[in-house]
Amino acid sequence: MHTASAFGFFGLFIYLGTLAIGIYCLILFIKLARRGIKALDIYLNKHNDRGDYRDGM
Repeated sequence: MHTASAFGFFGLFIYLGTLAIGIYCLILFIKLARRGIKALDIYLNKHNDRGDYRDGM
């Protein structure tokens, strides 16, 4: 195996690793956003039931 081809495989592994980490981060961000939306819904429902939350009146 030539040295140049070894560097090509090394670059490919770095590229694939970066791609995998990027996809994993995207999945974590989507989970965080869904959890935040759920928490906001719970907060708004809690304050609507007590009458503390007013629609700008």
